[in-house]
Amino acid sequence: MRQHLDYLKETPSQTAGPYVHIGLAPGAAGFEIYNQELGWDIAGPNAAGERIRVEGRVIDGMGSPIKDVLLEAWQANANGIYAHPESEGDVEDGFRGWGRVITNFETGEWGFDTVKPGSVTDGNSRVMAPHISLWIVARGINVGLHTRLYFEDERDANAGDPVLNLIEWEHRRATLYAKRGERDGKTVYRFDIKLQGEDETVFFDI
Repeated sequence: MRQHLDYLKETPSQTAGPYVHIGLAPGAAGFEIYNQELGWDIAGPNAAGERIRVEGRVIDGMGSPIKDVLLEAWQANANGIYAHPESEGDVEDGFRGWGRVITNFETGEWGFDTVKPGSVTDGNSRVMAPHISLWIVARGINVGLHTRLYFEDERDANAGDPVLNLIEWEHRRATLYAKRGERDGKTVYRFDIKLQGEDETVFFDI
């Protein structure tokens, strides 16, 4: 006799679009609610360390940029301290270490200004390489995607990072490295996020 399983019915799924900009980054949609969007500069004017620009695109499986994406970023300051009550140590006045940016409606480019973060320790006191955590949502993405941006010029630190070393195939780790460059005398790190296909970015199940 077949057993009747009395499961609750699944509710309809929801995606982040197409009104993600209005709800989460209103300035880009023409609504002047805030004096400044949350993601333009996530370090603030008083943060110590190397000033950098981080920018890139989110690319779909066909190689085209997605133009209605929202990204959230979390990072420590240059001394490896998060702006969080449980952190050991203080951050500079105005340093949030968190921000929210959206892609350009025409080019699909996203970007923000910050300082290069320092190394931090995880819950097991293991040292992690400097990195920025990113969360990506867009129309058609039912569950937000978590990834990390590491810096290609931090080779020694990257080699010992406990999270990078969880990735079995070493060539896949390269999808998490932002490439260093310079524009108008300012350091710029390029980080394109590929959702599918060749060189798909590594995403984490968090």
